[in-house]
Amino acid sequence: MELTFEVLGRPQGKGRPRAYRAGAQVRMYTPEKTVSYENKIMACYLAARAGLAPLRFAPPVELWIEAYFEVPKSYSKAKAERCRANDPPPCCKPDMDNITKAVADALNGVAYRDDTAITDQHIAKRYGSQARLVITLRGEPEETDGEEQSKGRAGLQGTGGRSAMQRDAGRRQPRCEKGKTEGRG
Repeated sequence: MELTFEVLGRPQGKGRPRAYRAGAQVRMYTPEKTVSYENKIMACYLAARAGLAPLRFAPPVELWIEAYFEVPKSYSKAKAERCRANDPPPCCKPDMDNITKAVADALNGVAYRDDTAITDQHIAKRYGSQARLVITLRGEPEETDGEEQSKGRAGLQGTGGRSAMQRDAGRRQPRCEKGKTEGRG
């Protein structure tokens, strides 16, 4: 089975954990920008499944990520045209491994039980007309009872255990593109 969905907006990488002192202890936390972006990815995955039965992939899982960046407006027409042909491809931040980590962690407990289920991954940075991520997951569906799968990720950091959809109810929803589910081919 294959599921493809888009996350609109400039791709972001996973931020480094931050630390603060609380008395004699040092506590670690994930930066709010990273938590927000991971919630957006998760919300787009859930939106791609809207109206369909919950889907969690069983190991092994393939993860394909295409990160599209807009051509900088400061580029000359000739350079911009070469960029649209991806010659050269974008060599900008964020790093590819940080993009992968943000996506894998965002889908933890939602698209698969744990990101250790990912056995194959592919990531590419490209120029495109619109900044976005195109994420494809391939694998076999996990066989679980519907109640367990609909719980999603209970330990989502920064949300008090609520899913992104519950927390963002009534707020402006993230810009996502409807996903496509296809048979494995």
